Amino acid sequence: MASWNRPSGSGNSSKTELMMEAENDRLADQLAAKVSRLKMISIDVKDDVENQNKYLDGMDTDFMSTTGLLGGTVSRFNNMVAAGRGNRKMMCYLIGILVALFLVLYFFLSRTKT
Repeated sequence: MASWNRPSGSGNSSKTELMMEAENDRLADQLAAKVSRLKMISIDVKDDVENQNKYLDGMDTDFMSTTGLLGGTVSRFNNMVAAGRGNRKMMCYLIGILVALFLVLYFFLSRTKT
């Protein structure tokens, strides 16, 4: 090994080497602990991502079923509107009931908040 500007044969060089060796061991232990902690964090992140992917897949299925349900409802609603005058009167009643229901719910919810 090369000499690093140290006098040969001195007793201080062996003490310095022992101190440097101990410092290197301490730093290596710290590095190993940090690597272990980082490994655990990455495993936790992987598990969390897998759980979120499962959740999103389930939501995709739910949205697809909701889309089908709403598509059928809209088509039935369009057929009712296009059926003629008799359905228009029923449509006005339906809209009036929905608006009245909305106003009643709004009134009760605004009263419960105060």
